[in-house]
Amino acid sequence: MILSTTFVLAQAAPGVASGGLPMLIMMIALFGLMYFMMIRPQMKRQKEHRQMVSSLAKGDEVVTNGGIAGRVEEVGETFITVEIAPNVKIKLQKGSVQQVLPKGTLKSS
Repeated sequence: MILSTTFVLAQAAPGVASGGLPMLIMMIALFGLMYFMMIRPQMKRQKEHRQMVSSLAKGDEVVTNGGIAGRVEEVGETFITVEIAPNVKIKLQKGSVQQVLPKGTLKSS
């Protein structure tokens, strides 16, 4: 009985080793698909956001990640001052700006 079990195990071992190359190719293909579907678009969005934040200037109308809309009053190295109402100014990190609105958007609302 012990001899036949050893024989069966010996036959199963070579089949496992021959599946390595197709598995490797499949893993590479999955990584490539993940790169083009997830990683690359996210890197593109980050690059666009960095460009938007670096181009902020006084007078731009912005919306923050928290939904606060206002006009940029002062631009510093890492912080901006946004006027959200007459004589009400808040200081925010530049990265918290979600979008820049077209000029005159805040007056019309």
